[in-house]
Amino acid sequence: MTAPALPTLALSEEEAGALALLSGTAAEDMWRLRTLDDYYAGLSRMANLGIAVPPQLQAVRTVTGWPRIVVDALDERLDVDGLRCPDDPVAEQALSHIWTANDLGNESQLAHHDALVYGRSYLAVGVDEYGDPLLSVESPQHMSVDYDARTRTIRAALRLITAGSMRSATLYLPDQTVYLEGSGTGWTVTDRHPHDLGVVPVVRLANRERIADRRGSSEITEEVRALTDAACRTLLGQEVAREFFAAPQRYILGASESSFQGPDGAQRSAWETYIGRYLALERDEDGAVPEVGQFPAYDPAVYDRIVNTYARLVAGVTALPAHMLGYTTDNPASAEAIRSAEARLIKKAERRQRSFSGPWSRAMRLALTLTGATGTVPVVDVQWRDASTPTVAAQADATTKLVSAGVLPADSEVTLERAGIDRAQRERIAAERLRTAGRDVLDNLATTFDAAPEGAGLRDAA
Repeated sequence: MTAPALPTLALSEEEAGALALLSGTAAEDMWRLRTLDDYYAGLSRMANLGIAVPPQLQAVRTVTGWPRIVVDALDERLDVDGLRCPDDPVAEQALSHIWTANDLGNESQLAHHDALVYGRSYLAVGVDEYGDPLLSVESPQHMSVDYDARTRTIRAALRLITAGSMRSATLYLPDQTVYLEGSGTGWTVTDRHPHDLGVVPVVRLANRERIADRRGSSEITEEVRALTDAACRTLLGQEVAREFFAAPQRYILGASESSFQGPDGAQRSAWETYIGRYLALERDEDGAVPEVGQFPAYDPAVYDRIVNTYARLVAGVTALPAHMLGYTTDNPASAEAIRSAEARLIKKAERRQRSFSGPWSRAMRLALTLTGATGTVPVVDVQWRDASTPTVAAQADATTKLVSAGVLPADSEVTLERAGIDRAQRERIAAERLRTAGRDVLDNLATTFDAAPEGAGLRDAA
């Protein structure tokens, strides 16, 4: 009898190489990811040019919130409505259970959000202590991957968590998952979980991929950051000007020194002089009245026009309607103009839905493989909510016309989707239709039985 093999508690040369590579990648990306996070959270500090801002006001902070708006406006249009397996109802039911059990209705929004902020996020697939599929969304601040652009697959992935002097890591490989604990002398393997999937159980959601940059790019681009800094400097200039010119600057010509002294001959403060002494100035020895004047105050509308210019520039590079960034016009835009302004944003959201569908489909197929509920893993279609903002009346009217023309059947689930009804409501409607159909059958049988001649059996009545 052969004894079972014990897990190796030392890293192989190949595993150590993957760990070193991924740890270095995580360290290289950390500064850039934190910068993007600071811009999104409104914590970034723009460079002070040192010309118009005095040292006493350098601690004043101004925030526009534009990076957050750029991300949230797109993220709010990326809602997964459901998963479909057209050729395998059993697998579709299993997918629905996995989705609900892992709270992916909420977790998926976190994955999309981080992908838009940082340029990418990750889905890790595994099993819990009961053997059920466990899907977790991971931030690029904690995870890095070795991605093969030619085969579009991940060769290895590392999840790294640091808390003070304690470090823990999870190394994902095509045949197993390795758990490690870090110390000052290096890493120690604490456990290994073979899965024999043949692929790394980590899926990457990349935003705005390019051929030369498969890692993805943030929606908080260099243009957005530069324009945000410029707008913040303008707002800071407005704050400085408000401090200097909130009280109009005045001048006095021909006043004697006694005009600025109290009854005891002591020099009055600048504030006392400003609010009181200007109103009671005596004539000089020649009988002339001192001349009092006021310098023109600054026009705050200048700063407003500059900030609005920056808002229009941000709207141009991000496909956002200008009104979302706080830019206002004299006349409110019409409903048609608002829909036209959102056309690029809607198209942008639809592109993100298409690019995120593939990763979600691969992650859910990996989860199905781990369950073993089906033989051949079916194709998984990801259904998204409509990225546009049509009114309920417009959706109902368009759906009614399609049903009237015979394009859509009245009792089809597709018809309910086009009418803007979410999946949970569609399932309740389908269940209610079955109950209604059952009651109709029973009512017909009861009516037929009551109408049958006396003495006839149920079979004769039917």
